Amino acid sequence: MKKGLVMEGGAMRGMFTCGVIDVLMENGIEFDSAVGVSAGATFGLNYKSKQIGRPLRYNKKYCKDKRYASMESLIKTGDIYNVPFCYGTLPYELDIWDVDTFYSNPMDFYCVATDITTGQAVYHKCDNYDATPEGADISWIRASASMPVVSRPVEIDGGVYLDGGMSDSIPLKFMESQGCDKILVIETQPADYVKKPQKYMGLIKLMLSKYPKMIATMAGRHDMYNNQKSYIKSKEAAGDVFVIRPDAPLHIGATEKNPDELQRVYDVGRRIAIENLDELKKYLA
Repeated sequence: MKKGLVMEGGAMRGMFTCGVIDVLMENGIEFDSAVGVSAGATFGLNYKSKQIGRPLRYNKKYCKDKRYASMESLIKTGDIYNVPFCYGTLPYELDIWDVDTFYSNPMDFYCVATDITTGQAVYHKCDNYDATPEGADISWIRASASMPVVSRPVEIDGGVYLDGGMSDSIPLKFMESQGCDKILVIETQPADYVKKPQKYMGLIKLMLSKYPKMIATMAGRHDMYNNQKSYIKSKEAAGDVFVIRPDAPLHIGATEKNPDELQRVYDVGRRIAIENLDELKKYLA
């Protein structure tokens, strides 16, 4: 039996996911394959490196640091989350990402990015060992979390990529395609959430004018997302997948500066994971 894990993105709603995966790691629950989107990739990679508490710790410590996320960084660099700090200084000097454990862990780990030329999702398997900020895998993870408008597109091997959530927000079907028999989906929105059409399409069309297929993907994102939520609910009702999600909107900012708010959302994730732990163990057995 092959077990899979799917982690939705959602910027700092990802603190919910952090709470969930810490409970899973504390209880020795392992998966054969995992896929993360955007924050689900940047925070979820700690599952493979087995670093309980790490993303909560560094987010609380650096959330107010202008080197981490700021309008100043956006104006000066084109990235609201400062790339050299977030993908270099922080994981390789200040709060070390355990690269050796990540790559020695046999669990397959994928991140999702969007090819802005085609508007299609790309699923990258992170198995190219490189313990430096210039490594291919960390570049793909950065691409997965590079939100349009407030991030520069990421160039990798001749391709150009942005946030994977634009093209495949909750990649359950991808995980099913990997042959998984049991799949846990971690969502960061409540069950009844319905995504509305993008309000800033005018700005998006201006900034991404060279990429009409990416514009089309973003214009239709709400339909894609809502269809995915419906599909997940149908699979959940049939007992084919297990879903852990918030029981109410998380109401947290995309670049939240209040450490107490980060802790609050993390604690919601822990609470709901603990409430579902026994049933999840039965499902995965």
